[in-house]
Amino acid sequence: MSQSDDECLWPGRKPDFSQLEAVCRREIPERLPFIELFADPEVIGAILGETYIPYNRQNRSQCQAGQLQRIRFCRKVGWDFVWQPVNMDFYQEQLSADDTAALPRSQRRWVDESHGVIQTWQDFEQYHWPEWASHNDADFEFMAASLPEGMKMTFTTGGVLEWVMWLMGFVPFSMALYEQPDLVEAMFQRIGDLLAGVVEKAASLPGVGAFFLGDDMGYKTGTFIKPAHMRKYVFPQQKRLAQITHSHGLPFLLHACGNLETIMDDLIDEVGIDAKHSYEDSILPVTEAKRRYGERIAILGGVDVHFLCTATEEEVRAYTRRVLEECMPGGGYALGTGNSVANYIPVRNYLAMLDEGHKLGRY
Repeated sequence: MSQSDDECLWPGRKPDFSQLEAVCRREIPERLPFIELFADPEVIGAILGETYIPYNRQNRSQCQAGQLQRIRFCRKVGWDFVWQPVNMDFYQEQLSADDTAALPRSQRRWVDESHGVIQTWQDFEQYHWPEWASHNDADFEFMAASLPEGMKMTFTTGGVLEWVMWLMGFVPFSMALYEQPDLVEAMFQRIGDLLAGVVEKAASLPGVGAFFLGDDMGYKTGTFIKPAHMRKYVFPQQKRLAQITHSHGLPFLLHACGNLETIMDDLIDEVGIDAKHSYEDSILPVTEAKRRYGERIAILGGVDVHFLCTATEEEVRAYTRRVLEECMPGGGYALGTGNSVANYIPVRNYLAMLDEGHKLGRY
């Protein structure tokens, strides 16, 4: 599939995944690449000026139309990649409320913290554990055949700690760490086995350029669970995923929210991450992250989402310039938001950030 330069907001900016690969090797790319874990459907529709096409595995033509739309979006905003989720059939309980974002959807959903579908050994044994499904093969094959020249896929999954917390419920999980450690250990082993199989499969497919693990591990002042528990349960499974990714010659990118200061050395030295994504100014500004860790891993994104939501366009441009001045020297940095392109970020502010990156992103 070929696409003309005028489909990008910045004529002449062609997809070149090697720029992001250079960043992940902590090298200096020829131009600054952009990076995100994903963009919300409402943002895709708003920037393309068309109705978003939702994923529907029962309708293959709709799935393919949605994938082509995602490629058009990534091409238009100057990304060198398109994200490809691995869709797994995990059943979990969720809550919902009306969405009040700038580009609202009808309902916003989140996981029930107080209750989970697996709280006992009986729940564990009766749960329907998912496997890699044929629709994932079809999705990856179609995306690989449809990518513009120079573009690759980053494939994404939910994380090790996330899935255990989501399935058990955060409160029951926290209690089980002390009251049912055997069940907790079994949960992490089962999730680790499932994700290892997914990564082994996806990393071997054509058109794949990197694995982007989404595994939130903390809140504003610390990690969700003790670092000792992270070292016992979480990091060994994450390390498996990193090793599989590296065995296929791909970079292992970690998206993880929260204050992770107490475990960053573990993530870098033990897990073996190549790059870290997700930063908040109230926890660790990306500029400080580059100073602390930029000699050891690549630093991705970091333009604070709260700031993007509340600032004027000119303030966003000035902020972005400051980030680039401090993060670009020496390479190993890609520009993006501190979390994702959420539907509550004003589109004009997101595009202003990218525009500054395109104008100033030549080395």
